[in-house]
Amino acid sequence: MQFSDGALVLFSGGQDSTTCLAWALSRYAKVETIGFNYGQRHAVEMSVRPQILQAMRALKPEWDGKLGPDHVIDLSFIGDISDTALTQHVEIAMAENGLPNTFVPGRNLLFMTVAATLAYRRGLTVLVGGMCETDFSGYPDCRDDTMKALQVALNLGMATRLKLETPLMWIDKSQTWQLAQELGGGALIELIRAATHTCYLGERGTLHDWGYGCGSCPACALRARGYAEFTQFAKDRK
Repeated sequence: MQFSDGALVLFSGGQDSTTCLAWALSRYAKVETIGFNYGQRHAVEMSVRPQILQAMRALKPEWDGKLGPDHVIDLSFIGDISDTALTQHVEIAMAENGLPNTFVPGRNLLFMTVAATLAYRRGLTVLVGGMCETDFSGYPDCRDDTMKALQVALNLGMATRLKLETPLMWIDKSQTWQLAQELGGGALIELIRAATHTCYLGERGTLHDWGYGCGSCPACALRARGYAEFTQFAKDRK
């Protein structure tokens, strides 16, 4: 197996993963994407992915040349074995263990493991994910320690030198919008605002100034607040 300095981006079709894709395209000569059908309640995120990928190619000629195949993997068994607000039609609430019931146990661990398997086959050495410990919903599999431990386990188990990159780990949502601005300018901001999907409930009926969504679930609240802070910061700088 010939390995290259290429990246595989965990790409859901949301704000964070789209920003991570732009980040990877600005750094690596070869970039591929992977998405997962896991029985998610907001399955609409999978339907917006193709148009986002096409739009990313159009943003910059060099990105078009770097962006390779997209891979969609069926992990629907996760929805079969989990009982969460992201895989079942139940009200979003805090669970008895102190975590929100939107937490899908093992999801990111499985995502990264499957991505590592594909990266091995494709000869890619970097996995890029949008995990964040600064502005998140309290998910333990989004923590930096989790990703570092998983990187060690994957490399031990596969006898390889994979690197797990999490460019959003230590920034908040406002800074994520700012990073997108730096990477792709206003065109990328507009693409993220109008095309990506973050809402846990899968709501795409109303286009708010920060994007589509119900406006009340935790994902929408984080995204809306971050956009408001980002735009206010931009105004203050003028």
